[in-house]
Amino acid sequence: MKQYNTRAIMASLLICGFVGMFSETALNIAISNLMDVFQISAATAQWLTTSFLLTLGILMPMTGLLLQWFSTRQLFTISLTSSIVGTLIAALAFKFEILIAARILQAVGMGLLIPLMFNTILVVYPPEKRGAAMGFVGLVIMFAPAIGPTVAGLLIQYLTWHYIFWLSLPFLIIGLLVGLKYLENVTEVTKPRIDLFSGVLSTLGFGGIVFGFSKAGEGTVGWTNPVVVISIIIGLVALVLFTLRQKVMREPMMDLRVFKYPMYNVGLLLVLTCMMIILSTMIILPMYLQNGMRLSAFTAGLMLLPGSALNGILSPRMGRLFDKYGPKWLVIPGLIVVAITVWFLSSISVASSVAFIVTLHIGLMIGISMVWMPAQTNGLNQLPPELYPHGTAVMNTLQQVAGAIGTAVAIIILSSGMEKYLHNSSMPTKPSELANAMTLGSQNVFLFALTVTLIGLVMAFFIRRVIVNHPNADSMH
Repeated sequence: MKQYNTRAIMASLLICGFVGMFSETALNIAISNLMDVFQISAATAQWLTTSFLLTLGILMPMTGLLLQWFSTRQLFTISLTSSIVGTLIAALAFKFEILIAARILQAVGMGLLIPLMFNTILVVYPPEKRGAAMGFVGLVIMFAPAIGPTVAGLLIQYLTWHYIFWLSLPFLIIGLLVGLKYLENVTEVTKPRIDLFSGVLSTLGFGGIVFGFSKAGEGTVGWTNPVVVISIIIGLVALVLFTLRQKVMREPMMDLRVFKYPMYNVGLLLVLTCMMIILSTMIILPMYLQNGMRLSAFTAGLMLLPGSALNGILSPRMGRLFDKYGPKWLVIPGLIVVAITVWFLSSISVASSVAFIVTLHIGLMIGISMVWMPAQTNGLNQLPPELYPHGTAVMNTLQQVAGAIGTAVAIIILSSGMEKYLHNSSMPTKPSELANAMTLGSQNVFLFALTVTLIGLVMAFFIRRVIVNHPNADSMH
């Protein structure tokens, strides 16, 4: 039974994950500021997010293979070097193109780190302790993006946007040093054959879909744009070919046998549901607070802080409850809470009080924390150890795709709702009418989120606790 220094291993991975996720959302608040600084349009500025998502969409499917080609320490070092170099370049960037290049390097770092984090947990923790460990990952994945906008709001108000990156840099360096000291190689390097054609198909497939939806979500573009239609069609065709190819290969790049495990599928669908709910609401709420209710970016950030902070703090606790009682008693009540809060959110208006919106956001985030990690951990627990890298690769890749789709759909529903309202308005340029249009569009987005939640709730009734008894489970722990 191999003993790992799990605390030190987790500390190094979590510090780096936290910083990576933090800079992801911190930059969202800075976008309007960057548009002034670089004299660029909103659609161009959107590339800061799109390039990041696109890089993740292309890299994530390959992580299952990379985890078998490089040792844990090698991947960790490559991931952090990329993040550190990217962050340093971003901090020094004086042109928009340089900032985009820096974002791509940061995305490479994150794209390698997150699957590495999940895979390491599956290997170093026995199944009965995984829930709590995954809960800490939940803390990072939720809490870092939550404080991003608030901290960035302060930095932009008193310093410049460069400090978002200067602040992150020392933490990444500390994370790297801790990791180099304590992180052990936990996986076997088997070096399976690399199939270049699979790589090309996966890049075109996942890249095409993420790009198409991101482009559609730029607000002014919409679904009918030829670029959007062509990239989504290319993406879908490439994905079909990719899937067919993986099925006939002896050593597939992404092993699709993970889909033979029913609880993995249920967990995956619930994670994707959470991802779509979170991204559609987290994009619309700050926009509504700033444009509909005329609040400052900093105030909007502060209003969303309690809910997101609570979600992060509760994640490890939900993980422990999952270890004790299994997923059903968390996931079903969690989705009911989400459904109720989203239903209330679909009736918000300019007259809604700040306390009301903050309370609803807290409810939403508590509900999500009850669903996300338990569903994910339960699903991954059903896989045999040799499929861990593939299980995490599939889950992380599809999360990026669901994120891009959720964001695009939310922006499009918002825009069409606003257009419809203003089209029938006698004074479409009046600020109060614009706020009303924003209200109607936002309400429609929350109704979309409610529909997604109810579909998730139906799936949740099929979840069963996985009892782990893999033949080589004893030799692992």
